[in-house]
Order: sequence, then C-alpha cells, then structure tokens
Amino acid sequence: MQPSSLSSAVLAAVRDAVGRRAADVEVSEADIVLERPRQREHGDWATNAAMRFAKRAGVAPRELADEVAAALAAIDGIERAEVAGPGFINLTLAAGAAGELARTILEAGESYGSGDALTGRRINLEFVSANPTGPIHMGGTRWAAVGDSLGRVLERQGALVTREYYFNDHGAQIDRFARSLVAAFRGEATPEDGYGGAYIAEIARRVDDAYDGDLLDLDDEALQETFRERGVAMMFDEIKQDLHEFGVDFDVFFHEHQVQSDGSVERAIDELRERGHVFEEDGALWLRTTAFGDDKDRVVIRSNGMPAYLSGDIGYYRNKRERGFDECIIMLGADHHGYVGRMMAMCAAFGDTPHQHLEIMIGQMVNLIRDGQPMRMSKRAGTIVTMEDLVDAVGVDAARYALVRSSADTPLDIDLELLTQRTNDNPVYYVQYAHARMSAVARNAASAGVDRSEFDPSLLSHPSEAALLGALADFPRVLAQAAELREPHRVARFAEELAGLYHRWYDACRVVPQGEEPVEAVNRTRLWLNDATGQVLRTALTTVGVSAPERM
Repeated sequence: MQPSSLSSAVLAAVRDAVGRRAADVEVSEADIVLERPRQREHGDWATNAAMRFAKRAGVAPRELADEVAAALAAIDGIERAEVAGPGFINLTLAAGAAGELARTILEAGESYGSGDALTGRRINLEFVSANPTGPIHMGGTRWAAVGDSLGRVLERQGALVTREYYFNDHGAQIDRFARSLVAAFRGEATPEDGYGGAYIAEIARRVDDAYDGDLLDLDDEALQETFRERGVAMMFDEIKQDLHEFGVDFDVFFHEHQVQSDGSVERAIDELRERGHVFEEDGALWLRTTAFGDDKDRVVIRSNGMPAYLSGDIGYYRNKRERGFDECIIMLGADHHGYVGRMMAMCAAFGDTPHQHLEIMIGQMVNLIRDGQPMRMSKRAGTIVTMEDLVDAVGVDAARYALVRSSADTPLDIDLELLTQRTNDNPVYYVQYAHARMSAVARNAASAGVDRSEFDPSLLSHPSEAALLGALADFPRVLAQAAELREPHRVARFAEELAGLYHRWYDACRVVPQGEEPVEAVNRTRLWLNDATGQVLRTALTTVGVSAPERM
C-alpha cells in the first residue's frame, strides 16, 4: 500500500466519522496529512486528522480517533490502527501491503517519487550570474550546486524550468577588469581598485596572442576597449566551461544591455506609469516603492537622464514575465539582504504577487577548511577561493554533494580532508558506497542464480525491511516538500538516511544464500527490495547532481 492509497483510506474514514455528526463540515484531501513517526515502534505512518476535525464535529478528539482507527483497522493491508496521546492515529501496514512497494518502484523506474504539483508551471530560475571579472568564487559555486539541484527538484514536480544566467558585461566592475588586463599587458602593477591574480595575466596574454596586429599601436582608449571586449568574452567562456564541468548548464545567458536596448525598460516604465506608481521629482524619475512596503522610494532614471540600477531590474523582470514565465526565482548572495524589499515592492507595483510571481533566495557564505584552517587564497585567483580550487581538491561529486546537503540559508564550512576520505564519516562516500553495494548485491545474485522471477511481499517481514520500505514510501513526500520549500538539501539528507537503513538491512538480511543453501522465494523477493532501493537512491543522487557509481 502506497502513501497515496493510505491517504485516500484515511480521508474516507474521517469523512464518514465527521459526516455522521456534522454533515456541513467538508474534509478535503489537503486536510489529510500522513507523517512518519519518529520512533519505528509507533508504526509506519501517523495522522492527526481526528484532532483537526474533532471540535467542528462536536466530539472529543480521542472519541473521533477511536472511530476512525476502527474503520482503518478493517481495511485490507492495514495491520494495526492505534490511537495515541490526545488523538493521534498510528498506522502499521501488513508486511505484504508494505512490501508491494518494491514492485511499484521497479515498475515506475526513475519516475517513482515524482509528482504533478507544478505540472505545466513555467519557472525562470536565475542563479550564479557572477560578473565575468574572474573565476567563480565559493558563493557562486554554492549557488551553482544548489540552483541546478533545485531546478531538478522542481522538474520532478512537473515544472518547466528555464535555467538563466544574467550576464553583466557593462559597468564599473567591467571597466576595472579591463584596466587590470591592460596593466598586466604593460607589465604594470595592478590598479588600486583592480583585480589581481594569475588569471589576469593569463587572459591578458591570450588577448595579445589572439589579436591580429600589434596592441601597442592602439591608443589608450582603444586598448582599454579591446581588452574589455575580448577579455570579458574569454573570461566568460572560462566561467561557462567551469560550470559545464561542474555539471551545470544554462538554457539562457541574458545580457544586461539587452533590457536597455530592446525597449524592455521603456515598456516597464510605461506600464508602471499607467498604474500610477511612477512620479517625477528633482528632475529624476522615481518608482513609489514605499506604497508596497519598501523603506524609501527608488530612482529609476537619474536627473542627468542616465538609468539607475533599478531600471535594469524592472526591465528584466518585465522581460521575464513577457516571455511567459509564471514565476521568477532569483538566487542571490549573502550581501543582498537589503535588495529583497525593493524587488518585492517592484513586483507588487506591476500588479503581481510578491513571493509568488517573484521569489528571492539568499545564500550564505562557504568556507573551505584545510588542515583545520580556512583557505584564504587561491593559487590562480589571488584573494578569493574558487570553484576550480574546490573541484581540484575533492572532485565534482564530493563538491556538489557537500554544497547541497545543507540548507543554503546557513553558513557552511567544508572540510576538504574529510571529503577525500573513504570512510563513513564522508557523507558523499557513504551514500555512493551504499549504491555501489546495492549494485554488487545484484551482480552477486545473478551469479548465484537469484533472479526476480518470484515476488512474495509478505516475506519482507524483518524489522529492517519494514524500516527500509517505510523510507522508500516517504520519497515522494520528500521530493514534494523539497520543491515546495525550495530546499534540495532534503533530498541529500534523505539519501543519507536511506543509505543507513540499507546498510543495516544488508547486515541482517541476505539476498544470496550462503554455502549450499538453496535459492528460495525470500531470496528472490529480497532482490526486488535491493533493486528498488537502488533505484530510489540513484534517483535521489541524480536529483542533487551526483553520480551513482556501480563500483567503488
């Protein structure tokens, strides 16, 4: 029996019990919440549905719970339905009903666990978006891992996700980058406000090598523009290559200048003016964001006629909505907390719903720890630690898993030494080894003549099997909650829990007979459970962008 079937049974029992007392009280599917008890001895599932409806039904919670539990206990596949505390109902499934899940998983394959809560919903997911002035630092690396994993989670709920990178190739930072390249080309010291590191000299050399002619023949302005145009392109090509090797590819690279050149800003201002939210004061054009909770109104066009920073924001947001996106999610660094209020006010000014049509996630900093001390310097980038440094130290899988397995809104320390160890203390090794062990069991079973020609779910009666099946049944809820809360780390933590339960089952229950023991139905049935667990763990790892090796 799957959670969906059990939920339907609970819904019917609660409706009947409540309806006999209060026919006007409606009980919907959304009102029925099934949770995994913290202690296994309390059963496979628990619900507080009776407690939620007792008052409206005019009855004591335990009395209503007793009635619902009695109805559920009579259903085939439910072994026990017991009332606990003030009116919780703990449900234990019969071994056969619980074990049937193994067949369901293998029939569904990688689609098991996916849902339809976001079916057809178009989501623009913007993340990383680092300025092309240097290699991706650790903040951008964290968003690369988390953003790509979040996209996979949302897709598993039916969303149509477009991964977008906002490419800022103009402005003061780009000018500083170009001046740094020119200084490196001339053999001069890095400008006081410029960028240092070996990568600057590398790109300056590449620009020089690729230039058809002698750069020394150019005047200062032309030299600056040549290094700006070509150096930015080379740096951005490096960024895209680093991301690709990290397993992150974008559908759209959106250039900042586009919203200024394609009329997006003008159309956005016209719409906001029609809505009555734009006004002129002191020669500047303002957006009245205070009407929507911002701490002050914001300049859109300065008094000198130049666009303010917010003009690009309103044009870009409007552009996304014009492209048909139902929701725009933006992932920003820890230093952007003050940015949220004005963006939500802008969203509301367009008549949209903040935190629904526009969502902003703020990520916290990452520190790499080596030999017990934080890493401060990169050999190539100078004063920052980069994606390249992390991948060189531990590899892509370990890097991505370490970045995804913790909530993105909390600071993170990553112990590089731990992530290179082949021990259970290393979380990515722990889960990948579990999958490799499942694959080894399947290979050994084939060699011993154990196949899936027979399946008797009632034989999956060992406590470790009940615990393992319970976790497998919980996977759809984990994926749905990860999508709803925008928390892909829940999938990684589920993978660790599942790996632990599998290791305990492996120690207690054998798939392959020992010695001269014959192959029996229990061996074949356990192979189903082994393979089903492998399928779910493989799906979980794929969802967070980590490989599931068959051998280690």
